[in-house]
Amino acid sequence: MERFTKNRLFVWLVYLILGLLAIYLLLLIKPLIVNVYVFLKAVLAPFAIAMIISYVLNPIVTLLHDRKVPRTIAVLLIYAVFCAVITVLLVNLIPMFIEQVQELNRHVPELSMRAQDIVTDINNTSFLPESIRSGMNKSLLHMEKKLSEFLFNFVNNIGTMLNAVFIAFIIPFLAFYILKDFDVFERTVITYVPKSHRKNTVRLLKDIDAALGSYIRGQFLVCVIVGVLAYCGYLLIGMPYALLLAGIVAITNVIPYLGPFFGAAPALLVASTISLKMVILVAIINTLCQILEGNVISPQVVGRTLHMHPLAIIFALLVGGEIAGILGMILAVPIFAACKVIVQHMFAYYVRRKII
Repeated sequence: MERFTKNRLFVWLVYLILGLLAIYLLLLIKPLIVNVYVFLKAVLAPFAIAMIISYVLNPIVTLLHDRKVPRTIAVLLIYAVFCAVITVLLVNLIPMFIEQVQELNRHVPELSMRAQDIVTDINNTSFLPESIRSGMNKSLLHMEKKLSEFLFNFVNNIGTMLNAVFIAFIIPFLAFYILKDFDVFERTVITYVPKSHRKNTVRLLKDIDAALGSYIRGQFLVCVIVGVLAYCGYLLIGMPYALLLAGIVAITNVIPYLGPFFGAAPALLVASTISLKMVILVAIINTLCQILEGNVISPQVVGRTLHMHPLAIIFALLVGGEIAGILGMILAVPIFAACKVIVQHMFAYYVRRKII
């Protein structure tokens, strides 16, 4: 028996069997895990969002606190400035946004007719095989069906929307209390760590903050800059609904690699109902925005703090999207980077123990 236990192949085989058994057991209790996940997601989501907001704003609160401003006053001051800026922006942008949405709503039948004319012209083109034309027609029918299902679900999910509004309402209050007692939470967490590990734990938290701090805070600024650039570009080429479409570009830009494609898709779809020239111009504008974002804006604002290979980022995006959809894709990279720092510290810790 001792000969088997010292055999590396036998040990790996045992680990493989145990791993497969664990996977099988997880599959058996999958419904229970899904229900627990849905419950925790509903309960903890507001706290998670509030913690992210607090993490982003904490450096400003700390800076004011270092200048003898009480943390409560500092948080209230930030909230007041934020509300004032948002109010000014909303007062100026909401009428323009509503006007563009109403204009889009008025022109939907016209755009639909243009799209049908384009499809009809393509179907009448002899150089396209019958299978491709049939596939395009089926795709359009599928898109129309999905759109009608989305509108139906939107109308029927009013209760869910009200719940989301309630959650959005309580998040600022949660963020306020977290920001007010942020340093208290830090000290409390450290007190639960054994004294022999406190130094390493503090170093770990500082490394995580260094890896994520500039990324999370800078990413918001990058999205705003990219949105402004897209808006200016759309205005220059005479693209309709420039503010609405540029807003989509700004929001989706927070998703690495895949975000630019998501952001450009609505603009390209609208441009396709206008002319081929407009499609090319929209593609050029989005390409220029992403070139500037990747080579000028992000390196200056965010920096290269994550040091993650593109394949690792894409893997994290796929996992995050599978677990929590768009929100999972947005949070996947920061969470993956934090896990990477934790694994590096654990590896270094065990290496030091072996050397000692």
